[in-house]
Amino acid sequence: MSVRPYLHHVPQLGERVFIDPSAVVIGKTRLGDDVSIWPTSVLRGDVHDIVIGARSNVQDGSILHVTHDGEYAPGGRSLIVGTDVTVGHRAVLHACTVGNFCLVGMGAVVLDGAVLEDYVMVGAGSIVAPGKRLESRGLYVGSPARRVRDLTDRELGFLPYSAANYVKLKNDYL
Repeated sequence: MSVRPYLHHVPQLGERVFIDPSAVVIGKTRLGDDVSIWPTSVLRGDVHDIVIGARSNVQDGSILHVTHDGEYAPGGRSLIVGTDVTVGHRAVLHACTVGNFCLVGMGAVVLDGAVLEDYVMVGAGSIVAPGKRLESRGLYVGSPARRVRDLTDRELGFLPYSAANYVKLKNDYL
């Protein structure tokens, strides 16, 4: 695995974390217990913090980054991902907050200052605009992402199932 310091900041890894050898985890990054980071994903916590909650997974080719402190973003912006979150293949999360039990679909982009409350699904290829708040229990799709409907009971049940499935899968890899 490629876990790299940035200046004096070294990534902190919880228990039973899986990081694929082709993935890169840099700097001010904290991974909770049972997190999995899949092939070619990049988590670059160089100019602010990245925090990934327990049992969350970041799938192949995803990019996670932050915003530096400066004139256009005083204090900068961290990236926070809650527990039991599935980040689909090739997703981009940039200086946003993702609540617990969320699914960010393949190729989706979530931009600076956006907030996904708990139990949110973002459809594949969707773009969540900067500063947008996605309310709990909704399915959001499109560019820009819009709430199209409430999640069904089956979809709500799928969110923890998806995260648990990736915990099992990463255990096989470990």
